Amino acid sequence: MSRTEIRTQAQAEKSSARAERRHPGRIGSILRYVVLGIGALVFLFPFYYMVIGSLQLAPDTTLAGAFPHPANITLANYAEINERIGLAQGLANSGILTMGVILCTLVFGVLAGYALSVLHWRGRGVTFAILLLVQIVPFQLLIVPLYVMIARDFGLSDSYFGMILPFAINSAAVLIFRQYFMQVPRALFDAARIDGANEIRVLWNIALPLVRPAVLTVILLTFIGPWNEFLWPFLITKEATMQPLAVSLANYLTTVAASAANPFGAVLAGAVILAIPPVVLFIVFQRHFNSSDIGSGVKG
Repeated sequence: MSRTEIRTQAQAEKSSARAERRHPGRIGSILRYVVLGIGALVFLFPFYYMVIGSLQLAPDTTLAGAFPHPANITLANYAEINERIGLAQGLANSGILTMGVILCTLVFGVLAGYALSVLHWRGRGVTFAILLLVQIVPFQLLIVPLYVMIARDFGLSDSYFGMILPFAINSAAVLIFRQYFMQVPRALFDAARIDGANEIRVLWNIALPLVRPAVLTVILLTFIGPWNEFLWPFLITKEATMQPLAVSLANYLTTVAASAANPFGAVLAGAVILAIPPVVLFIVFQRHFNSSDIGSGVKG
């Protein structure tokens, strides 16, 4: 090997060493992205399988069914489930139930969270302790007394209000708003009160804009519950025209699925329709989940 080649090789090794010193974490970053990519594939595969299964003409429940032949792809399952349960009506009923619950949860959650974190009144600590105790009570334990109260005492069976009322106040939402409001500097509230603002205006103009991540979090968490709820709406109403989509799918599984040409594909088609709104909502909202400097309005 000539001196020129040796010199060239030495320079290349030095350049490589300098590049490694300049980018010491490149290999770690690559490995991290590889692991994250594998995790994303594992997480998304059930959703992919659900969509592919809903498009299969002949059911294939094996792993090979995740990659079906193009000739086995069809939209007949969506037409089948729509004919049996009415997807549009089910989606409309789910929307009414979910939007009603979200609206009540936001209104009562914001008011209660603000009162528990900012205002000073007798019994606030006891009320907060009761709020924490409510968290450990499963909703299933309350179904029977709630049903007796809503359907028999209040006469709200076969009504949207009867389906919404038990979920109108969410203790978890109250806790979330309380914790966020406690992070807002008290100097902002005091300055607004000195300027003559009442508590409603302080809440609306000062506190609420600073806790937007809490609002988005509560909307997402609240949306998932009533949107997928099927037991309580089924107890309240037996009218098919008022039942949310989750209830209609549950009824389809227990009654007419066996008589369908492809019950496996029809059920997955209904599940795809049911899953689309939460996925879209998360994609729209996730860009707004960023931290905010809530103390920037305080001088010094």
